[in-house]
Amino acid sequence: MAFSNPSSLLSSSCSVCSKLNPLLFSTQRRRRIPLSRSYYVCLRSRRFATVAGMGDSSVFTSPEVAKAFDFTAEERIYKWWESQGYFKPTFERGSNPFVVSMPPPNVTGSLHMGHAMFVTLEDIMVRYHRMRGRPTLWLPGTDHAGIATQLVVERMLTEEGIKRVDLGREEFTKRVWEWKEKYGGTITNQIKRLGASCDWSRERFTLDAQLSRAVVEAFVKLHEKGLIYQGSYMVNWSPNLQTAVSDLEVEYSEEPGALYHIKYRVAGGSRSDYLTIATTRPETLFGDTAIAVNPEDERYSKYIGQMAIVPMTFGRHVPIIADKYVDKDFGTGVLKISPGHDHNDYLLARKLGLPILNVMNKDGTLNEVAGLYSGLDRFEARKKLWSELEETGLAVKKEAYTMRVPRSQRGGEIIEPLVSKQWFVTMEPLAEKALQAVEKGDLTIMPERFDKIYNHWLSNIKDWCISRQLWWGHRIPVWYIVGKDCEEDYIVARSSEEALAKAHEKYGKTVEIYQDPDVLDTWFSSALWPFSTLGWPDVTAEDFKKFYPTSVLETGHDILFFWVARMVMMGIEFTGTVPFSHVYLHGLIRDSQGRKMSKTLGNVIDPLDTIKEYGTDALRFTLSLGTAGQDLNLSMERLGSNKAFTNKLWNAGKFVLQNLPPQSDLSAWKSIQDIKFDVEESLFKLPLPECWVVMKLHMLIDAVTMSYDKFYFGDVAREIYDFFWADFADWYIEASKARLYPGGDSAASVARAVLLYVFGNILKLLHPFMPFVTESLWQSLPNREEALMVSAWPLTSLPRQTETVKKFENLQALTRAIRNARAEYSVEPAKRISASIVANSDVIQYISKEKEVLGLLSRLDLQNVSFTESPPGDASRSVHVVASEGLEAYLPLADMVDISAEVDRLSKRLTKMQNEYDGLIKRLSSPTFVERAPEDIIRGVRQKAAEAQEKITLTRNRLALLQSTDLVSNQA
Repeated sequence: MAFSNPSSLLSSSCSVCSKLNPLLFSTQRRRRIPLSRSYYVCLRSRRFATVAGMGDSSVFTSPEVAKAFDFTAEERIYKWWESQGYFKPTFERGSNPFVVSMPPPNVTGSLHMGHAMFVTLEDIMVRYHRMRGRPTLWLPGTDHAGIATQLVVERMLTEEGIKRVDLGREEFTKRVWEWKEKYGGTITNQIKRLGASCDWSRERFTLDAQLSRAVVEAFVKLHEKGLIYQGSYMVNWSPNLQTAVSDLEVEYSEEPGALYHIKYRVAGGSRSDYLTIATTRPETLFGDTAIAVNPEDERYSKYIGQMAIVPMTFGRHVPIIADKYVDKDFGTGVLKISPGHDHNDYLLARKLGLPILNVMNKDGTLNEVAGLYSGLDRFEARKKLWSELEETGLAVKKEAYTMRVPRSQRGGEIIEPLVSKQWFVTMEPLAEKALQAVEKGDLTIMPERFDKIYNHWLSNIKDWCISRQLWWGHRIPVWYIVGKDCEEDYIVARSSEEALAKAHEKYGKTVEIYQDPDVLDTWFSSALWPFSTLGWPDVTAEDFKKFYPTSVLETGHDILFFWVARMVMMGIEFTGTVPFSHVYLHGLIRDSQGRKMSKTLGNVIDPLDTIKEYGTDALRFTLSLGTAGQDLNLSMERLGSNKAFTNKLWNAGKFVLQNLPPQSDLSAWKSIQDIKFDVEESLFKLPLPECWVVMKLHMLIDAVTMSYDKFYFGDVAREIYDFFWADFADWYIEASKARLYPGGDSAASVARAVLLYVFGNILKLLHPFMPFVTESLWQSLPNREEALMVSAWPLTSLPRQTETVKKFENLQALTRAIRNARAEYSVEPAKRISASIVANSDVIQYISKEKEVLGLLSRLDLQNVSFTESPPGDASRSVHVVASEGLEAYLPLADMVDISAEVDRLSKRLTKMQNEYDGLIKRLSSPTFVERAPEDIIRGVRQKAAEAQEKITLTRNRLALLQSTDLVSNQA
């Protein structure tokens, strides 16, 4: 912000205000004078012009005008940033780009604390590197969320009395696009509310034409390499959605259920020859193809090699086999093998060459294999089957059992293991390269402990089922020949035209083709996100050349496998390099008690409601205090504390602004600007408090810059918080009043320069965490020539001197010691007392120079403060405090208290304390109490007695000191 022409800023009424209120523009100490809001608006326009003045001057408010930061200004500030083009990468100050791909939230999503967490952390990284001068791109977008979006639209249609199948695929897809256009921007607008400085001109959607082209290209290339195949395998089936879902999309929960014990008679044996199996899903017995026992289980060894009769199947026989896989100590030690409906049974059947029977339809009803139970829902069939087993005498017992139930992460329904024809990606060769990326150091995962989890999953990876039986998503680019076997005769192509041309070439001009009805798993397109969003497969695209590979991938640790590992594999496969060099994993957000947030518990905290009450900056700062990979417990108390931090910043800004010289005082401003804080000679000449706070700032800049670079964001937040609150606000601002209030000498000019320098740098360091309040305060300061978010990061390795820091720490220790003595003797806050400071000559030399600061901070009577190398003559009538080794103070008691009144008060207090102590001792001396009372009660009474005795001793010592002082005074 450059100085503006006063004549152009002042109206006649403002000029009158200036003349009537000269105190606000003088260098004399300013009194607290209540003034109207209109006066302050006038004052601000007179004093400083802002960057916002180049555009909309209503964007920002100043601490001189507003009592507190107005949260409603956040949206105005955000729109102003965006209108200025600040979110777009620029190569003006650097050539090494910093690039982050936003984890695309579901287009159906609504903002929750998980979103708030990733937006906060990624925006911190982006804003920091932007200020460091790097071309910075944060590329946003949303995911089409195949299952979730289709569910939402189907429910909407159900309310209208319409079924998806009645509409047909084309019309249904059209309805989904209409829904997306109407509601799909909700999550984007909510993310903006958090201050996300993304380049929205590059916003992507996973079903955009460019990204869809990338998806098709990826499928074709993988198929050409033999890494995509079609086959019938065991998958996780969602009967309601009627689609396969990934292993990673299945959540297991402990739920009450039942264990059913059923008799399987041995064929050809007597009525006593039977095997009892225990199962939680009796309806799957229609798919049994064998009964297995452990070969070392003597109870059943005689039946191995015989046949068992499957109940309720009209005598269907299955072999009784032996396999070490069977745990003879679990249940009855007998295992029914249903390969079509259990993952483990399926693998065992393939090993042993057993047939696979499927007894279930895609909608969860039993099929014709179940005979009389055909058409029944799986859970209805379970009830009916058990009832009829009881009637036939084949039911042994039913007992309560806690089951590990697989549920769909999307719909919540119970998943059914089912053999189904699907498309798969062979993962092992892709995983091998992803493992090497971490091993070679090409990819760093933070925190490091997730390396083991990443390595374990990739080392034991299964082939990826990528087909989904949905209508919303990327259609699988496979076409079949009408009249031909689908598994043998199919064409993979980039378009229907290409597919038809290939079909004509191979099968003749008369053939007809049709496309596979399935779509690809949503995670397939998400796996391409870091490079498809930048133009791939067009490797000559400008964005791809400039910004790929990206820098950091930040996301929750819970999708390390869902997304992160797959992006690494696909990035290496298609671009030859890892898609990002660092992965930063954040934890989950829990409530204040450490519980997962859920609607059931009623502990969900809405980010938008939180922003309204506490402000975006307080929420962001709170979320940033976590540690990488660890869950964060979020409490309202912590949010309230950080809202107070926002207010403290605002009030500090108000103090700085109120104590700057008027704009017209060019001489005063020249004095301020002449002080060079980056030059040792100039810095070391500053008075002790000023030199100390500047050096502490320089140390802070180095520390937080290092922490930023190491992704230690929680450390950054705490270090800045501590410096601002403890060093700057509590100590330096208070100390500066000793310079500012007496008058307009050079000391005041130095203090103003230091206040402006330190506060401005605090705003820079804190901006990535709290962008709104820091930008607003920055705009209020003089001589701001650009917005804070694009201003240069503070220089590092600036001058500092540990000796100066230690000297001021001595001054702090002396102040604290005097304050503690005042508190101990209940001295009235406004009362000024005398003091004799005792130290060696070196210490006295620098402490005495800050007599006014010490007097202000400790409330001393400056006319009666002395500095000596030996104790004063009235030492016996003074309170002696030791600040540090070689630095002491003697505070005359007569200055601090009314000795006679204090003697009387302490005497009464001592009598009361002695009575209480005697009562405790009497209780402990009672044999009845000691013998009958619980040990913890006795221990508590003893502790109270010890504490009471200690207080009595302290009170007696103080009373003795007062009485001796009183006696000396009377004798005098």
